[in-house]
Amino acid sequence: MKTKYIVPILGVVIGSLSGYFYWQQVGCSSGTCMITSKPFNSTIYGAIMGYLLFDLIFDIIRKK
Repeated sequence: MKTKYIVPILGVVIGSLSGYFYWQQVGCSSGTCMITSKPFNSTIYGAIMGYLLFDLIFDIIRKK
């Protein structure tokens, strides 16, 4: 597997874990929060943000 694919996959994994951990520790007890009310939503949101962040950083590093 190339580094091209490893970095985004790593971002998805770390983002997913971060999203789940955020839901577990902070969350939204009332259920009115769109993202943090359910663990699935928070995990998916974290995965997307992790992918975007790691891909952006990898592109910046690769261009140098």
